[in-house]
Order: sequence, then structure tokens, then C-alpha cells
Amino acid sequence: MEGRVKELSQYRFRRAEEELRSAGILLKAKQFKASINRSYYSIFHALRSVTALDHFDSGKHSGVIAYFNRHYIKEGVFDKSLSKMIDTAYRLREKADYEDFFTVSKKKAQEQLKKAKKVLDSIRPYLEERWNDIS
Repeated sequence: MEGRVKELSQYRFRRAEEELRSAGILLKAKQFKASINRSYYSIFHALRSVTALDHFDSGKHSGVIAYFNRHYIKEGVFDKSLSKMIDTAYRLREKADYEDFFTVSKKKAQEQLKKAKKVLDSIRPYLEERWNDIS
């Protein structure tokens, strides 16, 4: 069972990295709303790669985020600054996806891409250590 959890976690993190690359491509193509969407999903899949190791998932994005904050931010596994980045990405993605006439600047899309990269860079070492502990 643990091997499957490790495989799922690794798959989700690869997906997070793929979404991060997509966000960069969309940014270069001046598709700023789409870039913000992919930056958020990069973060979301990275969080799910962590929670997979706990056998946790949720049908709601807010459930995954709340679990991550409660078990990883509050417990000091990851820096509190990640929580704010995650929340901002979540809210901005919702506005970009659902609000009429919402515009996204190039600067805002660049900021979100940078934050997504920081989240992944923060999570990667933790995951690699955990994966090494699983046979």
C-alpha cells in the first residue's frame, strides 16, 4: 500500500511541475488569466502530493488547502508565508475563472508564477525525503 501512496504522490508532484511549465508558456503567450489558472493548479497538485502521503484527499479545493494549513503550516513543517501564497493563488484563480470583466496584468501573472515556483521549491525537498523513507 505504501508504494502506491508514494507513486501517487510522485505522480501528483510531476503534474504540479507540468502545470508550472504550462503557466510559463501561457505567460509568454500573453494569456494572463490562463497562466494564473495554471499557476494555481501547480500549487494545488503540489499540496495534493503532500496530502497523498497521509492518505488524505478532498473533493473540494478548500478542503485540501485547510488540511495542508492545519497539518503542515500550523505544525511548522512549512513556513507560514506559503499559506498566504496559497490563499492568494486560490482567490485570484477563482476571480480570473469566474468573474466577468476581471482582467489580469502581466505583472500579476508573473508574480503568481514566481509564487507557484516558490511553493514547489519549498515542498520538493520535503517530498523527496518522505519518498526516500518509503520502500
